[in-house]
Amino acid sequence: MKKIFGIAILTVLMACNQAEKKSDEKADSTIAKSSGTSTSVVIEDEKKAKIFAHYVQLKDAFVKSDAAEAQKSAVELEKSLAAYEGCETTASIAKKIAETKNLVVQRKDFTALSMDLIAFIKSTPIKSGKIYVQHCPMANKGDGGDWLSTEKEIKNPYYGNEMLECGRVTDEIKGI
Repeated sequence: MKKIFGIAILTVLMACNQAEKKSDEKADSTIAKSSGTSTSVVIEDEKKAKIFAHYVQLKDAFVKSDAAEAQKSAVELEKSLAAYEGCETTASIAKKIAETKNLVVQRKDFTALSMDLIAFIKSTPIKSGKIYVQHCPMANKGDGGDWLSTEKEIKNPYYGNEMLECGRVTDEIKGI
């Protein structure tokens, strides 16, 4: 437990937002889901909006327990992260997810990926909408796992249909 906690802290400190350089190009980008309980999220920086959109696609693939779809989404996420200076380490985590068909291994790597992206998104100016930080205490053999969602309703990516509603909202990242 101490080892995982130490790794978690180290991961957050090394999150790609630490090496972030302010982008001169700003564009409105919108992420919207079809569910009635979701919110539209408008992120100023186009590259960050693309990263978040690809992350949400990956999370949704895990909710459906679809390893092949997770691989495809991880490839796109890896490309968008690699294009953002300072996110090379996080891009390598997405690449690991893309390189395996094993859903259990993919979900384990999703934990580290989510920790990085939570820190990244918390440092991102959001023009409008809400992003929810959610937590499942049972993920990773009881060590827990966090993820980002545009929906307040819990749809657990760590267990999919096995425990779809296991978790809670721990934080809200709101627009200005």
